[in-house]
Amino acid sequence: MTEPVDVDVLICGGGSAGLCAGVWLARRGINFRILERRRGPLVTGQADGVQCRTVEVFESFGLAEPLLREAYHVLELAFWAPANGSGSGGGDGGNGGIKRTHYAADTEPGLSHLPHLLLSQARINELLTTEMERALGRSCIEYGCEVGGLEVDSERALDPDAHCVTVTASKDGAERVYRAKYVLGSDGAHSVVRKALGFEMVGDTSDAVWGVMDVYPQTDFPDIRKKAVVSSAAGNLLVLPREGDYLVRFYIELGADVVAGDVTLALLHERARRILSPYVLDIAETTWWSAYSIGQRLADRFHSDHRVFLGGDACHTHSPKAGQGMNVSLQDGYNLGWKLAAVLRGEAAPALMRTYVSERQKIAAELIEFDRGWTKLFSSTYRRDHGITPEDFRDRFVMAGRYTAGQAIRYADSMVVSAGTSQAALASGLDVGMRFPSALVVRFGDARAVQLVRALPADSRWHVVVFAGDIREPGDLARLHDLSAALETVVDAFTPRDVDRDAVINTLLVLSSGRAKVALDRIPAIFTPTVSKWRIKSLFKIFVDEQGYNTPHGHAYDKYGVDPSQGAVVVVRPDHYVSKICALGEIGSLAEFFGGFMRRI
Repeated sequence: MTEPVDVDVLICGGGSAGLCAGVWLARRGINFRILERRRGPLVTGQADGVQCRTVEVFESFGLAEPLLREAYHVLELAFWAPANGSGSGGGDGGNGGIKRTHYAADTEPGLSHLPHLLLSQARINELLTTEMERALGRSCIEYGCEVGGLEVDSERALDPDAHCVTVTASKDGAERVYRAKYVLGSDGAHSVVRKALGFEMVGDTSDAVWGVMDVYPQTDFPDIRKKAVVSSAAGNLLVLPREGDYLVRFYIELGADVVAGDVTLALLHERARRILSPYVLDIAETTWWSAYSIGQRLADRFHSDHRVFLGGDACHTHSPKAGQGMNVSLQDGYNLGWKLAAVLRGEAAPALMRTYVSERQKIAAELIEFDRGWTKLFSSTYRRDHGITPEDFRDRFVMAGRYTAGQAIRYADSMVVSAGTSQAALASGLDVGMRFPSALVVRFGDARAVQLVRALPADSRWHVVVFAGDIREPGDLARLHDLSAALETVVDAFTPRDVDRDAVINTLLVLSSGRAKVALDRIPAIFTPTVSKWRIKSLFKIFVDEQGYNTPHGHAYDKYGVDPSQGAVVVVRPDHYVSKICALGEIGSLAEFFGGFMRRI
């Protein structure tokens, strides 16, 4: 019998969900391993859309720069319709086939400080894998390792320290046995973990078949380097430029009379030519292609004993055209990883794990419903039968932008979201349960203009952002000092004595004005903690809402809806979702909030 290997967390499947969770775990020093059936890293194909929210996630990990440098930036969206149909605007058509009817911003202005990108999932995976290995100092993924089965000992699961999940796997013909405290099943649509638990995927597959291919096109189609939605008498085509200067992805409607298994590359080439006619299209090279039937399915359960969790395609599958697959899967891991780390390090109660299910199962269900409507919108037959004009299609596409950008997620009240006890009017530009948006502010210590979220890194800390107004006013200054005394008590209640004072709760101060006229010694010590092995006072937690020397005014107070004369306190989770909003004089309520899930010292 093979000697079992004990780990705190076993991740089955090295896709987006598993890798993103792995980054959290590696950064927190958790003993984990990823089992991946592929013989090596993903090389090509699969997802490519990186929505704004996902770019924000990478920024929180400190990984956005290579993403922004290498990816295609999606800035403009072009709509094309049959030349003999209705539409408005100019275009390059009117010559028998299709014409451009409209341009639109790809992302709603002001929705995010980061853009929508297009980049191969292989590169996305590589960035996450490299960061995991850097943080942990070793390889984290067992390639060529196929999961065979899984069992949960429900009695032992009541003991939080028990390795109550047993997983069998095989590599190179040799059996392996793992015992884990927690397991993430992120092993794809045909998940072995899900099947071993007896969970079902509920949903259906439509008759609609689409093809997808990554190509180097030789064409006179004028919007080949823009995201373009093309509707013609021959069908629908979605054009997505890729990284580099020449690679393009085409999503091609093939219709209900086509069987996915019978699709050939030649058919995809021919259909794309017909849709883009009268523009010329020759394919110099095809690097990857596939065909698929559109379906929407949702797992009937997302966990077993809150010790085994499903993520990614293992629990939700849908069409790829809205660009949600990789993004929603990655955010499953983003939600789960910090919670696992907090529980395993003894910082939070095991009950915290229940919020992964309550939050992500709801998001997955919303995704399935959105995708059903989105898929119909892309169907030529459905639009014709329901009288949807090119203008209607354009308007619905643009209206869905907030959702497809990943910015419509709202988590309901739980032990880590407290809209019911929040004073939301104090920060009317924020929504409790939704992500904390960024604003440009000026850092007090060095006059550098920065995005505020850069001060909220994804390192498992909680963040308390205090909007204290203008402390040149005696009343505002006195209010800030009263708040700080209460805040120190809250921080000390949950922070071990042998770590930096900001190791558990990161306190940030945002003033409304007066940076050059406020002396540092007027700032309470809770916002300038002594940190690092050198025991140096940190000056990177104080910001001012004003214009920089070479940057515009960020108007942070206006963006967040905070009245400087009243101020506000905003509690932000490690994954950047707003947990609670309270008044400056109600800091004591934070002790009760944190005490609901966090272990007191």
